[in-house]
Parts: sequence; C-alpha cells; structure tokens
Amino acid sequence: MSAHMETTARPHDDPESHRLTEDRLRLKNWKRWGPYLAERAWGTVREDYSRDGAAWDYFPHDHARSRVYRWNEDGLMGFCDRQQYICFALALWNRRDPILKERLFGLAGPEGNHGEDVKELYYYLDSTPTHSYMRALYKYPQRAYPYAELVHGNRHRDRKAPELELLDTGIFDDDRYFDVDVEYAKASPEDLLVQVTVWNRGPEAAPLDLLPTLWFRNTWSWGSDSRKPRVKRLEDSRHGPAIHVSHRYYGERHLHAEGAEDFLFTENETNRKRLWNVENESPHVKDAFHEYLVHGREDAVNAAGFGTKAAALYRLEVPAHGSRTVRLRLTPPSAEGPAPFDDSFEEALRKRKSEADQFYA
Repeated sequence: MSAHMETTARPHDDPESHRLTEDRLRLKNWKRWGPYLAERAWGTVREDYSRDGAAWDYFPHDHARSRVYRWNEDGLMGFCDRQQYICFALALWNRRDPILKERLFGLAGPEGNHGEDVKELYYYLDSTPTHSYMRALYKYPQRAYPYAELVHGNRHRDRKAPELELLDTGIFDDDRYFDVDVEYAKASPEDLLVQVTVWNRGPEAAPLDLLPTLWFRNTWSWGSDSRKPRVKRLEDSRHGPAIHVSHRYYGERHLHAEGAEDFLFTENETNRKRLWNVENESPHVKDAFHEYLVHGREDAVNAAGFGTKAAALYRLEVPAHGSRTVRLRLTPPSAEGPAPFDDSFEEALRKRKSEADQFYA
C-alpha cells in the first residue's frame, strides 16, 4: 500500500467522524433524532384515501392545520425521531396573517401553471451526518401573507408565463420581514439544544408570536394501538416550569423553555366540526393554537395543562434591525444534572458548530 493510500484510508480523527463510528457500531444512537420532519405533508399521496386518487382535493392546505395526518407529520424547520413519534417545530404569527404559520404553503398541482410549487423562502444552512449540529433559516413577512394572491395569480397564467413568486408580490418591500434562524445541537444523543434567533430586518419594531411546538404523531386513532402518549405541564421542576413528555417507546423527557410566557396544550385530533360540521370527540383539537392566537379563543386550549400537543408561548417585540433569542432544551429528566441554560448550553452549541466546520473542512 502506498503512502498516499495509507493516508486516505486512515479514519478521520475528528469528533463527528467518531460519532459516525459510534452510531454505525450501535454504541450510541446519534441518528435517532434528526431533520426527518417533512416541511409539507398535506396533499401527498400517502395521506390520500380518496376514491379517485385526487390527493390535492382530498387533503388541501386549508385542511392541514385542522386535520390529523396518519403516516407522517409536517412542520417548520423542525426535527423528530426516526419513527416520527415525537415531533418538534416552530410556529409563527406576525399578528396579521389569517393563519398561524405552522408549515410551508404552496400551490396544489392544479393551481400552478408549472404544477405544484412551494411559495416560501427558507434555507437549510448546515447539518452534520449525525445531525449533532443543524441550522436553518426562514424568512417571515411582517405583512399579511399573500395566500390568495399567489393562488389566483398563478392559476390564470399559462405554461409559457413565469410563475408568480413570493418576492413578486412585494411582501418583502422595505425589508419588512423577520429572519428566523434556528440552531439545533446535541449535547449527547438524547440531549437536544434549540436556539432560535429572530432578526427584524425592517425599519420599525415589530411583534412576533413564537411557538416552539412539540407533539406526537397520532398513532392511536387507527385501531392498531389505542395507547396515547402525554405531554403535561411540569410545575415542580427544580429548573422552573417545563413540559413533561411521556411516550411508551421513548420514555420520559422534559422540554425546558427559557423565559416562556406560558405553555399551551391541546390534542392532536381532527377538528371535525370545522371541516365537516360533525361533533368533535374532544373539545381540544389540532388547530387550537391557531384559534387561541388568531381568533382569541381561550377555551380552545386545555387549561388543565395536558394533551398530545404542546407549545411554549413567546410574545416578542423585536426592535428595528435588532434581534431576540429564545432557548429550549429537550432532555431526559435528571435530578442531578446541571441547569438546562447554564454556561454548558452555550458551550455545547459553540462546540458542535465548530465540529461541523472541522468535519466539512
């Protein structure tokens, strides 16, 4: 073997390569959690139970906030376990939109002159193979999102015309938008750090309601397993209020949310009343957070503090050309461990980012 071949065959001596080896040898499950959550699951074939195979008509975007998925979930810049039992993503509201922003919007196949197309600005900026560090960016307008304009503007264009894109609507004029920058880092395979930095690129202070949301894919409504997991408010944590997460497969976890104004709870159940005018089995349904924020319905969420879907609520006022930062941590319960947001949080985040740069260098 030549000297060159010996050099290229030698294992990489960097932390991410060691994690890959540990995962491959089943020593540590570094890939259990990752960016496996779809950005958009509405209108997809795997959720289509129509008689004619018209997936777009069977499960349109307007149903997505209210209707439970069976085979997969979707979310904004989120993550989940590899079975997609436990999901985490961001929800946003600029206090002007008619819909809480929980997933990407796009044209259905019959609506676009070039077929289906997502009408959003979002970017995946970084991720290691074990997802020990991940970073994504979403550009969220401060004006009301132009849902109708995008649909009508594209529906009346033929295939020879360019598509009407989000930038064409003028929604980002005068830089009146937020850059929502989310970073994920794994302090260990089961200890996940989340840092969300919201930048106001506009000339005036602007409000933003931020809801980091954790929920369970609904696996209990289809007859195979009726056992429901549970999220509930945890008041007696020595690290302050948190969300207790309990799942039959993954056991117990705590979601800590630094400085959260409140925690909201509901069930990941279809709002049959809204969609088909049929009475709901539960008074608390999938679109409860939308109803709570956009329509001011306080009874939409479960005041008792439990369910199968939960969110930490941050009502932010972001200064012009300034930013606000929110930190969360999903971790197994520990009576002996350090505080979730002590210096170790920033150190772990910085370290994983540096290791990602080292790996790709």
